[in-house]
Amino acid sequence: MTVDWQAGGGVGAAGSGLALVALQGRLSLREEVAQALRAAIVAGQIRPGIIYSAPTLAVQFGVSPTPVREAILDLAKEGLITIVKNKGFRIKSLSDRELDEITEIRELLEIPVVADQVGRLGEEQLRELRTLAEAVVTAASRSDIVAYIEADSAFHLTLLGAGGNLRLVSTVADLRNRTRLYGLDGLVKSGQLVSSADEHVQLVDLLEAKDRPAVVALMRRHLQHVRGIWAARPEQ
Repeated sequence: MTVDWQAGGGVGAAGSGLALVALQGRLSLREEVAQALRAAIVAGQIRPGIIYSAPTLAVQFGVSPTPVREAILDLAKEGLITIVKNKGFRIKSLSDRELDEITEIRELLEIPVVADQVGRLGEEQLRELRTLAEAVVTAASRSDIVAYIEADSAFHLTLLGAGGNLRLVSTVADLRNRTRLYGLDGLVKSGQLVSSADEHVQLVDLLEAKDRPAVVALMRRHLQHVRGIWAARPEQ
């Protein structure tokens, strides 16, 4: 069944159509659409078992169908979606085991790299991270899940990028894109998304304080949300 994917139900800041959030001027329209679709997939707004059409999404984005079709081809090459001939695309489902494995790999990669940045980040880098962390909080306060995912990704990939290993950053970006966070809608309704977003600001505070053990503990707790509250599951 082909459906009209609306951004209501807590997805958009004002319940309006899909938005290309804070990307204008930095990416091509094709890349903007692809980025927004990745964020929506991660956020659980695009779900398995449903066929989404390029013309319908184009209306939601307020663009022509061409950049949407081009973005769909890009995501298909990345293995995030499957093209349904003459109809559109559907996303690939992700099992609990696959999500567990992704989370485990991310913990192994991200926690040591972030811990190594303690005492190494300059004032300008810390200011940039704080600005990005505040963008995550702003998106959460507006109940804009897609913007939240995009801001969250920008924060974490920038922090990892400070380590200088671009291949690691690319690997983590791919793992993030393959995640499904179906619990974010519930967090918006309960008001917990802002609390989760605040962890980004707390992390910057700890990096500034050069508190390595606390940075490690917060990173571990933060990543565990992938299999906890972000996936609509209780946490210890």
